[in-house]
Amino acid sequence: MRVLLFTGKGGVGKTTTAAATALRLARDGARVVVTSADPAHSLGDALGAELGSTPTEVAPRCAAQQLDARERLEENWGEIRSWLLEVFDWAGVEAIEAEELAVVPGLDELFALTEVQSLCASGEHDVVVVDCAPTAETIRLLSLPDILSWYMDRLFPASRRLSRVVGPIVQRMTSLPVADDEVFAAGQRFYDQLDAVRRILADPQVTSARLVVNPERMVLAEARRTYTYLSLFGYQVDAVVVNRVLPEGLGGDWMEGWRRTQAEHLASIEDDFAPLPVLRAEHAGGEVLGVEALTRFADDLWGGTDPAERLVRSRPLQLARDGEQHVLSIELPFTDRSELDLTRTGDELSITVGPHRRNLVLPDSLRRREITSARMVGGRLQVTFEVPEAG
Repeated sequence: MRVLLFTGKGGVGKTTTAAATALRLARDGARVVVTSADPAHSLGDALGAELGSTPTEVAPRCAAQQLDARERLEENWGEIRSWLLEVFDWAGVEAIEAEELAVVPGLDELFALTEVQSLCASGEHDVVVVDCAPTAETIRLLSLPDILSWYMDRLFPASRRLSRVVGPIVQRMTSLPVADDEVFAAGQRFYDQLDAVRRILADPQVTSARLVVNPERMVLAEARRTYTYLSLFGYQVDAVVVNRVLPEGLGGDWMEGWRRTQAEHLASIEDDFAPLPVLRAEHAGGEVLGVEALTRFADDLWGGTDPAERLVRSRPLQLARDGEQHVLSIELPFTDRSELDLTRTGDELSITVGPHRRNLVLPDSLRRREITSARMVGGRLQVTFEVPEAG
């Protein structure tokens, strides 16, 4: 089973790349589904097909879907939403405002992400290709399973116990609606879905993220940040796709100047993102729409490379021994030491890069060891743990 995530700044051609890759894999014999996790769906436009929440065949062995995230939200959030509406009604909140407050912003997109787990579990597909939202939304969305799972592990069991003890007392003293077992069961299902998605997406043998860029300065700056933040949360980035590369031999001084600028950016991409493979697709001279045009695009992009292969074998997070010491190594490309903050609280290691933080629960082998050093080496944060004292 393989999951391929395509993300990039809005307008760089990630939907085109995702759709074309899915068609190429299907033509090579794989059973493929391509799904859109971008709220502003354009996958159907690219394929020239009417798409809905269930996969629709668009080519032999290739299906596509544009998920109605709100529909998935209603299916999975119903019990919790009903309880919240009762609470807001008790508090005197107007009905329309209560309807809005009962849905956490961004929750519908999160349930759209859990569709990946459903597609993988169906047994009907060899490869799931995901057309992700633009990079900022993708980082926020892909960080949520890790962040929410941290809270669920710690607060959910305590909240459930507290509700069972305090709930009957509260009900005798007031009419405040108290969450019952159905509400907590819905929360548990939500947690289980998040955990399943997190395990799939964080497994580099299953999931690879590919950055789609144009050879432009602002696009590349955002791609570097995206690479850093995806690595922070444990997602394997294994390729950079450079779209709309101007071909050689274009006439005119203006066009030649543009091509020279692109050549400088292409050289920078090769250097900055090494050792990631850099794949290129020439500018099509117009829109790439429909199965035939997308198939030609895929052939230009992938050539003899199998898109389903793991194109990089390193792991974002590694644990190794150095004599008697243990070294926890985390890939954090393009990270300056001044942007990095590292703290330890008990059995947890908190790593902050820019606006994003990840809490890592340390494995048993490290919990009794003290940190002796932390440094950046070749784009990786290396945290060294000493041998625990006897006794």
